[in-house]
Amino acid sequence: MEGVFYLSVILIFLIASRGISGQSCEGRCGDKLESCSCHATCASLRNCCVDYTEYCIDITPYSGTIFGGTDFVVLNAHFNQSSQIICRFNYDIHTVGYVDADSRCHCISPLLYESGWVPLQISTDNGTNFSRRGTWLSVHPGKLDPSLKATIINSTQWQYYGTPNVGGKLRMTWNTSQVGAQKVNIEVWGYMEKGDPYSDSWQGNWEYLYSIGRDIPNNGDFSFLPKPAEKTFSDWELGCLRVSSSSHPDGAWNVHAVWTEDHVLAWHLEENFRLDSAAWALNKCIAWDQLEEKLPDFLTEIIDCPCTLAQARADTGRFHTDYGCDIEKESVCTYHPGSVHCVRAIQASPNYAAGQQCCYDHTGAQVLTDDSIGGSTPDRAHDWGSPPFLKPPRVPGFSHWIYDVLSFYYCCLWSDNCHYYFKRRPSSDCRTYQAPKAGVVFGDPHFITFDGVSYSFNGKGEYTIMVSESNELIIQGRTEPVISTNGTTVKATKLSAVAMREGTSDIIEVRLSKSQDQLQVLWNQMLLTFSEQSWMDLKGVFVFSPATTNVTVMFPSGVGIELRLRVGTISTTVLLPEALKGSTSGLLGKMNDDPKDDLVTSDGHTVSDQDNAEEVFKFGASWSIANESTLFTYDSEHLLNTYFHAPKHDASFRPVFSIPEDPHDPFVVQASELCSGKGSQYCRYDTLITHSLEMGNATKVSFLEHMSVMEDLKPVVSCGWLAPPTNGKKEGTRYTLGAVLVLSCDSGYLLSGSKKRTCQETGQWSGEITTCKAVDPVGIAVGTVIGAIALMLIIVTLIINSRKNKSETSASTVSDDGQDQISGVFL
Repeated sequence: MEGVFYLSVILIFLIASRGISGQSCEGRCGDKLESCSCHATCASLRNCCVDYTEYCIDITPYSGTIFGGTDFVVLNAHFNQSSQIICRFNYDIHTVGYVDADSRCHCISPLLYESGWVPLQISTDNGTNFSRRGTWLSVHPGKLDPSLKATIINSTQWQYYGTPNVGGKLRMTWNTSQVGAQKVNIEVWGYMEKGDPYSDSWQGNWEYLYSIGRDIPNNGDFSFLPKPAEKTFSDWELGCLRVSSSSHPDGAWNVHAVWTEDHVLAWHLEENFRLDSAAWALNKCIAWDQLEEKLPDFLTEIIDCPCTLAQARADTGRFHTDYGCDIEKESVCTYHPGSVHCVRAIQASPNYAAGQQCCYDHTGAQVLTDDSIGGSTPDRAHDWGSPPFLKPPRVPGFSHWIYDVLSFYYCCLWSDNCHYYFKRRPSSDCRTYQAPKAGVVFGDPHFITFDGVSYSFNGKGEYTIMVSESNELIIQGRTEPVISTNGTTVKATKLSAVAMREGTSDIIEVRLSKSQDQLQVLWNQMLLTFSEQSWMDLKGVFVFSPATTNVTVMFPSGVGIELRLRVGTISTTVLLPEALKGSTSGLLGKMNDDPKDDLVTSDGHTVSDQDNAEEVFKFGASWSIANESTLFTYDSEHLLNTYFHAPKHDASFRPVFSIPEDPHDPFVVQASELCSGKGSQYCRYDTLITHSLEMGNATKVSFLEHMSVMEDLKPVVSCGWLAPPTNGKKEGTRYTLGAVLVLSCDSGYLLSGSKKRTCQETGQWSGEITTCKAVDPVGIAVGTVIGAIALMLIIVTLIINSRKNKSETSASTVSDDGQDQISGVFL
């Protein structure tokens, strides 16, 4: 009775508060009301409406595979056992949920043809009203944590099953807790795209095919001996296996389940494949080649590859590591033998949603398909999909499999006909690739502009790091005073938060946590956690955070922002593509290869003396922002009072402009030992101003990293791929400045032109075009006979001449003797 009384009191309070002040978050999540808030910042500001957690829901786990089947629970909300739960995703996809014994609501995620955050709504009255709202993160199967998948044991056996000498039982394992049943079914699901490509009828179809195991004990292990599928099923060449409770009917949609990764279903293909896999694959390869002939050419609109591995890894605004070939994870690079690392273009091409993949060998050189089966390959369908997703070729993962991966199996892996594949998927070399320009903010804080101007600005406030009107890009920075190790405030500042947006994209903010030992990421003022996923697809922006100290933000224009935690401060590198040349301003200057106009105030005045610290300070202060244009989140009394309700530039804060050189300071000697070489002034300033060797070393590390990035992004001259001569060979697969190619001819051919070609600074190969000309056998025979006859004639002539000379010599001797006698007489 006492519990009922207290519950009644709570209900009366809720009703009263809603009736008097309208303090309900029902249908108002994200809003700031007059007397309370339903905004994500209300928890830290302690002004939430009383029913905030009931209607603005939080869930765990917050993410799952695009295939669906993840069971997640709603936190901090209460549900009746009699509630009829319907969960609605993206406003139109429904799944049936349930309430557990602890009055917690559960939902089952559905199959989605898109990745990224999708709206989630929950009804407790069987779908009549959807009053509770949240979000769900749909994840590309390749980016999902392996622990959340059923594992295929010996994937090579699965992929080549039915080809010569590959057979036997197949085995898979899974985490039993991810199904939640004593008995499970093992089902085969397939994906296929139907309709005319690039037409309204083009649709993706994900369907249940058949079961290969029923009422199997949920012990996390299953083996089976595959048989060729019936004809109606063997046409499905791409799919995966699903493990779900046996209590559900076969093929039931959107039930709690765990899936294998999507893979080529070699093990269930028709009997003809097993009888002669190479011939079967060749027929498929030729059919694919004929289809490609009819489809639009997407190659002209994809970005060119970087020339080197160093460039590819440094250009984080436009390229990201391919999870299938990662040098840091020592990947096998199954589809690119001979390569050690591949990257993918982050953005799909504008019209056809095509992708670009670039692969590199152990020397850092790009691998081209004209030289190797493991070369870089473009993709008709970007592997990660592309907004608005939902339909081919934009469906994440699946479309790429259909148009770019299955064909590789047909032409290259199951038969030796790669020439078909590479004719349609030739590598893009790097002759037109332009590396981005990098600007950086680091330490207390120091700036190096895109054109290389370096200066320090220790203002306290919120400022425009850079802005570009051409693509509506805004990057703002917040600085706060440095606190020394003994707790005193230092007359210097550090970068503590960075907020950014491009066009109408989501707003991303990265800031120091309260403990300042990790970075927080806010998405439209809501805190994002990367505990489950390191990559997130958001509206108009991607965010990658593999660790709590590293965040990379990527925009569609190719702009990349790298943020790294360095001893209580944020080191920020901004990478800008060449397309933004001449359109930037702010603290990182104007990117136009002219350092003289980098320090221009917000009202257009150029700093006349870039070495004058006072002038530079005024320049920096001019770039303070206004509340009307701020992108920052103010979710604490400190932030509100210090930055929102106060001037954006604190004119009362005066930093130390020069390096303090107190001979009695023991840090002077230590700073001299720590800080040396290029950039030592930054390390020395930060060490002496903060009395922290750790801070000084962090500044030194940040500077050296920037120098390394600048080195990696230096322009590379490429002469482009050079073909070996017809009926000849080529030694060498490097095509950048200084590369030497040695050319030769096959037996029976004569080389004409240059035997060696060298890549020159002009981007042209030295020497002449090399050709191999066949030697005519008849001509050789005739030439040999003529040569022999000529030789004989020469020999005969020599003999005759020799004899003649001897005769003449004898006659001359006789004549000379007679002459001597006559002469003697006359003497």
